[in-house]
Amino acid sequence: MPPRARSTFRLPRRSLPSVVLATLLLTVTGIQLAGPAGPLADSGSGAAATTVTAEKPDAAVAAVPVRAGAESVVQIVSHPDDDLFFMNPDLSQSIRTGKRLTSVYLTAGEADGVNSFRGGANEGVPLPAPDKERYAEARQNGIRAAYAEMATGDRTSPWQRSAIRTDGGGWAELDTLKARPEVSLVWLQLHEAGASAANRPHSLHGLWDGQVAALESELSSDTPVTENFSYTKEQVVQTISGLLKRFQPTFVRMLDPTNGRESTPRMLPDHQDHMYGARFAQLALTEYGKSGDRPHFTVQNYLGYLNGSLPHVLGPEAVREKLDTLKTYAWTEYPDNYCDAEAGCGDRKVAGRPTGPGWVYGIRHSRNNSTSWLQSGAREGELWAFSVLDTRLAVWHREPGKQAGTGSGSGTSTGTGAGAGTSAGAAAQPAAHPASDRASRPASNGASQPAWTGPTLLGGTGLDSGITSEKLPDGRIALFGTRTSFEGPVGYRRDVVTAVQRTVGGPFGLWQSLGMPQSAQAPDSLDISAPAVTVDREGLATVYLRDGGHALSSRTQLPGGSWTPWRALGGRQLFGDPTAALDSAGRAYVFAQTLTSTVVWTQDAPSAPMRGPVPTALPATPVPPTAHPDGDGVRLYFRKPGSGAVLSARFAAGPPGGAVTAAAPAAEVTDLGGRAGFGPVSATETLLAARDGSGRLGTAALPLPPGSTGVPRWNQGNFLFGGAPASTTDPTGNTSVAAVALDGRLYWTGQGASAWQPVGRAPVTTSPVTDVR
Repeated sequence: MPPRARSTFRLPRRSLPSVVLATLLLTVTGIQLAGPAGPLADSGSGAAATTVTAEKPDAAVAAVPVRAGAESVVQIVSHPDDDLFFMNPDLSQSIRTGKRLTSVYLTAGEADGVNSFRGGANEGVPLPAPDKERYAEARQNGIRAAYAEMATGDRTSPWQRSAIRTDGGGWAELDTLKARPEVSLVWLQLHEAGASAANRPHSLHGLWDGQVAALESELSSDTPVTENFSYTKEQVVQTISGLLKRFQPTFVRMLDPTNGRESTPRMLPDHQDHMYGARFAQLALTEYGKSGDRPHFTVQNYLGYLNGSLPHVLGPEAVREKLDTLKTYAWTEYPDNYCDAEAGCGDRKVAGRPTGPGWVYGIRHSRNNSTSWLQSGAREGELWAFSVLDTRLAVWHREPGKQAGTGSGSGTSTGTGAGAGTSAGAAAQPAAHPASDRASRPASNGASQPAWTGPTLLGGTGLDSGITSEKLPDGRIALFGTRTSFEGPVGYRRDVVTAVQRTVGGPFGLWQSLGMPQSAQAPDSLDISAPAVTVDREGLATVYLRDGGHALSSRTQLPGGSWTPWRALGGRQLFGDPTAALDSAGRAYVFAQTLTSTVVWTQDAPSAPMRGPVPTALPATPVPPTAHPDGDGVRLYFRKPGSGAVLSARFAAGPPGGAVTAAAPAAEVTDLGGRAGFGPVSATETLLAARDGSGRLGTAALPLPPGSTGVPRWNQGNFLFGGAPASTTDPTGNTSVAAVALDGRLYWTGQGASAWQPVGRAPVTTSPVTDVR
């Protein structure tokens, strides 16, 4: 039977001065950033009402209609607080834009049902009796308060709570913030594992592995959903896919589904709900990516528990803001029952340590960290950009000499391009688009301007976020990435893949699998990094990978086109993605991070074996560094731990068998500023590009003026973006920089652009995609 309508209950307003938020509209080069829609709702009685209703089956209750091409962020997490610990400040920055944001919670997060932190009883506060329904509701109340506070400044701003039917045949709770109806929460309320690593068959892990045929619901005490249900594995995927269809994301946030294992046997570095909830989301996104009549979407993965063990990322101001939100969620003002709810106003387990074990100090994108996905072409002004949309390879092309109105637009050519495992022919070329779209064109004053085409989607589904590209000596471009498959005897596996242009400026060939360093049956084999790549003067590539054993492995291309087996290069407890570059002599440098330091592998000569890892004079950096040739050495760009400032240091290999020299004295490390951001830094000889503390793209000109003792002047962009920025310089010295915004569009600036330019309208897939394998 359908859920029954539930009564309305009221929450007293927080005892703070009244807050009035004005609407802020900033329009810069086609990007509109909107703040809160208006003043806070006021009941006039000092209280805010939260309405709880039930939805008729198959009815649509989303308060803000989904408009084709509009920015829509969807976050998929397993527990209430996964988003606050691991996705903030990205989360709060999205809320501030005024664009649609929806957070989906797969489990009820009921744990043991005791809403108290460890040690609470030792402080004179008796432990409450276990009550899973009420504890789940208290966590929901804490999330609603935290989101309301981020969106309106008032933690008691009211919500509309409704029960909705899911495509999996069960029910979910949909909460919509009345003052900011573009902000919504969806509670699937499935039973959680109740333990990080212990074998709990009735869990997402057990359902994924087939230990149980179905997973039951765990309803919170005051949810409008009143009918219990259960889901099979297929129904969970259908449920998530249905929510994707409903909210039509252009950008999806989720935790990492392959976090490997700790060195301690039988210990997971992350909660099993995190990892297997992410796998359900990943499978649903792959299936959703094959459908039509929806916007394109990109995916960003986040590191979970392990983030607390790695160097701190965020600066003091970002930490303070993140911690304030967590304190609201944790109900640190207990026993003040400001929400007037029997279950309580938040998660008291978090109140004992709202910083978590270091989680509040960091945020890490565990994939999509490449800064080499933008390449110059063979002619002046020609550019190629590569990303992953809809779990497929996306290609944009800027061909000089065309009128801007003849090649830029919003359409998508899916074609019959070759994908992983397919026997089809060469991938389809980017198609021309309507001249009616003028949003992507720089001001030309009637002059002929280069135009962009794309995105063109090539190959099959299943690509992980992030593409590494390298220019070959003959001008062709080689692409590298990783791919996830849900088929075959293993059922879930990943591999490294590569594709190369058949001719200069021409189509790309088939994806070729380079496999993995370890057997797919090995329990930690799936936790591989993104590939780092070098290409020698003969055009032969070497791929470097942080493997599932947290060591470095490599595979090298042979003159006939085949590849050597994977080779173990050593290293211990490596994390994140390696980075690689060649110096002017052709010697390779590969940098990687441990918990406490940066290590490097080098060659004594271009054909010599790699030796290392050798310690450097640098501490561990918060994110993968970026390396570029710098004469007979390489220059490294990285972030300062606990600050986010951009730093630079030069490294050079010594004589054969000698040490690698680096900026050993701290004074030799150059501070380049960077507005306290996080994430990888893109660099050319004349430009830096990096995410700043607001989440927007900052750029700075290089080199510094002679004799300068300060830092470069950073210019701030006006859009939020996913992954890392990329920049490139063409043979004539023109530099371009690009990023993929949260609306799924490519933004770029450089030669021929007066400011940041979006490439076409926000693209929409208009027909289903057939995955040919």
